[in-house]
Amino acid sequence: MNIPVVDFSCFSLEKPDVPEQHLLPLATELRAAFTQVGFVFLQNYGIAQELVDAVMDTSREFFLQPDEEKQPFSRGNYESCYNHGWISMETESLNPPRPGDLKEAFNISSLDPDIKWPSKHFEEIHTSFFQRCKELSLRVLKVVALSLNLQPDVLLSAHKFVGTSHKNSTTLRSLYYPPLNRENAKEGQLRCGEHSDYGTLTLLFQGSDGLQVCARSGEFFPAPNIPGAILLNIADMLQRWTSDQFISVRHRVLLPPVGDSCTRQSLAFFLHPDDEALITCLDGSNKYPPVKSQEYVLQKFKDSYGKV
Repeated sequence: MNIPVVDFSCFSLEKPDVPEQHLLPLATELRAAFTQVGFVFLQNYGIAQELVDAVMDTSREFFLQPDEEKQPFSRGNYESCYNHGWISMETESLNPPRPGDLKEAFNISSLDPDIKWPSKHFEEIHTSFFQRCKELSLRVLKVVALSLNLQPDVLLSAHKFVGTSHKNSTTLRSLYYPPLNRENAKEGQLRCGEHSDYGTLTLLFQGSDGLQVCARSGEFFPAPNIPGAILLNIADMLQRWTSDQFISVRHRVLLPPVGDSCTRQSLAFFLHPDDEALITCLDGSNKYPPVKSQEYVLQKFKDSYGKV
């Protein structure tokens, strides 16, 4: 199975807002991808590659520090935002039956002025990138609404507080998979266990190959790294909203092959509805019971970490 590649240039961030009728061909392409595969590559979306590279570089500098230097920025140390901060190796298990994932991460879930950052440069570059990802994801959401024959505000009104940690759980996550000897891994351990994302949709900027996506047949296939393209996928709450018209697909990162000690980096922007948004089936069915966005996310965090 192949992941479709879609040109987003007609609604790129480099362009002002455009009339809805000009977006209809794009909406048709995205609908086909989201109903059949759940993933799509976006090209020509308007975020400069120089900014992506700068975030990758700044993140890598942080991850390469000794753990004791990173510990003060750990997730759980921020009273104002439970999901913000550094996550050490094997702390998170995105497929809970497996051992902890062999990766590190830094979550940016709060832009509050009193948040403690590793450095001023780290704060500035990640904050800038967060805002660009926010702008792009809301543009994508507008096209998604059109693809469902909805007025854009039906979805956009549930994402009014993106970037506000007390009202929305949207997160920019920098991921680092350090070199490892797979022979030292625990039985069943992966770099990132099989999982689907929790929120509305995800923008993924890959630094290398390694990600696998689950087809409807149940088999996993590689998601290639296309330079300059974002890998975009549907997440759980949009699947619930659309009563399974759009599919939230499991994905994973395997251990490297024997003799391969390469690292992997990626940046994921997880767009979430506002915490108090009530997710109900837009077609009026009762395929999924109503759930508040934050309630759903907190349960997922409990499964992944054993506690929030």
